[in-house]
Amino acid sequence: MNWGYAGALGAAVFYGSASVLQAVGARRVRHGAGLDPRVLARVAVQWPFLAGVGLDLLGFVMSLVALRFLPLFAVQAAIAANLAVTALLASAMLRVRLRGREWASVGCVCAGLALLGVTAAPEAPVSPGPVFGFVLLGVAVLVVAAAVAVAPRRWAAPVLGALAGLGFGLTSVAVRVIPDLAFPALLRTPATYVVAIGGLTGLMCLTSAFQRGSVTAVTGTMVAAETLAPALVGLLLLGDRSRAGLGALATAGFVLAVAGAALLARFGELEPASREADAS
Repeated sequence: MNWGYAGALGAAVFYGSASVLQAVGARRVRHGAGLDPRVLARVAVQWPFLAGVGLDLLGFVMSLVALRFLPLFAVQAAIAANLAVTALLASAMLRVRLRGREWASVGCVCAGLALLGVTAAPEAPVSPGPVFGFVLLGVAVLVVAAAVAVAPRRWAAPVLGALAGLGFGLTSVAVRVIPDLAFPALLRTPATYVVAIGGLTGLMCLTSAFQRGSVTAVTGTMVAAETLAPALVGLLLLGDRSRAGLGALATAGFVLAVAGAALLARFGELEPASREADAS
């Protein structure tokens, strides 16, 4: 259990630090008319983006550890707490002033995570069968198709944020149901390919959304999709549960953590003026 929470909190710290660096890199490149992989290739050579991706990889490794021990609702809520980490780093290092509501939101996130820490029951990897893996693969393809269809629209940013959240959420669900991380069994599991498709789709959608839309709208829809969808899948299909008699407290913890993260959505990316001032 301790390993699970260490992984979840470590993932939040790494993801929270990475999001700012990725946004800085994305803003340096002019976006295309749609979901163009060439845009991601141009963004990828920006050093802030590369540093952010490196931290994201560390966060992903930590989330893998968490997903082997904890239910999806607890892990996803902890990962959403990366916005609280970003807010605190911005306040301490970049002299970004937090408003009273934002300090309260950080407190909500911390309280929610504390409640989840004492109520979430330990979990083990589950194997719902090969059909479930192929269903996940089909859903991942649908998310890709939706992203390609929506990307050229002028109003695409918040929708792309939600699709990014679904992509990252699919990755978490897939990791949760992979029964064996050893080769060659890993290559025979459909969920393995969902991890790759979901992660790449989420990254492309988030990059495109950051380039063209409101930080608050993009991050808010991403947090909602990334936390709620996997939590429902875990509770309804994978047997995730809270400790006996503590379901109400677990629900309260999840709501507090996710609501607090959503209220910190503006910290999904720092304002350009703040970044430039800091750089100078």
